[in-house]
Amino acid sequence: MPKEKRTIKIGQFEADMMLVLVTLCWGVSYFMMSICLEEMGPFTLNSFRFLGAFAVAFIVAFPKVKHVSMTTIKYSVFISISLIFVYIGATFGVMYTTQSNAGFFCATSTVFTPILVFIVKKVKPDMKLAVVIVMCTAGIALMSLDSNMKMSIGDLLCLMCGVAYSFDLLITENAVAHEDVDAFQLGVYQLGFTGVWMLILSFIFEEPCLPQSAGCWLSVVFLAVFCTGVAFVVQAVAQQYTSATHVGVIFALEPVFAGIVAFVFAGERLLPRAYFGAAIMLISLIIMEIDIKNLISKYCIQKRVR
Repeated sequence: MPKEKRTIKIGQFEADMMLVLVTLCWGVSYFMMSICLEEMGPFTLNSFRFLGAFAVAFIVAFPKVKHVSMTTIKYSVFISISLIFVYIGATFGVMYTTQSNAGFFCATSTVFTPILVFIVKKVKPDMKLAVVIVMCTAGIALMSLDSNMKMSIGDLLCLMCGVAYSFDLLITENAVAHEDVDAFQLGVYQLGFTGVWMLILSFIFEEPCLPQSAGCWLSVVFLAVFCTGVAFVVQAVAQQYTSATHVGVIFALEPVFAGIVAFVFAGERLLPRAYFGAAIMLISLIIMEIDIKNLISKYCIQKRVR
């Protein structure tokens, strides 16, 4: 008799907690990057991170990724090119701004994505987006502008990360719409191609080297295994058992975790106006992810039933 196929089944609470742990890892990643950048160049660090993540994901999910279509490979290459800009923005940004700012500004893809959808697909945004853009802009100004009303290069690079990740999301959405593209394989192979591009860039612009200290080794392994490889696998599983609204709100916690880690472990202290700006940005990110009309509709229905 054929063996019964086993499937992983979890509840929504367990799925949400898994995504919270993934988001916590991403929040910690800015602190880990700052440790690694003391001994390694940005491109070298990212090549270690992505090639290590690809190795973990490939080994863990080998039966699912050993047979792959050329269309999946093609889109993996396209997505990996956008990821180059995402992680150039994030990694170089950490070098020239605070970890707290990096966490919040890299999360602005939540706002940039619907703007790009409007530009590319001509999908008219709603009033909520306009409100969120105003709030997010005010938050960015409070966190980043100096006395001369100028932003640092690090803040600009982190904003570039947010824009590039928005392009990544649009390319991915277009890719998974094809019947012969496997979303799981796409996620795994994009890690490998990104790692290869980063390794090439490291040989062009840097002198690649191995981590020298135990702290740097631990940080590199944490970034590769937990923040990238395992995070991808856990996210792929957990998102099947929770709602898009839950996912959006949970992922909005990433900059909060980044700020807390920077405050506790890196000793970062921001100006009061910067913390106020961070609070405004967090609220705007949550508003962007919540379907307010749907929540009001559900509340009204439940109230009528009672």
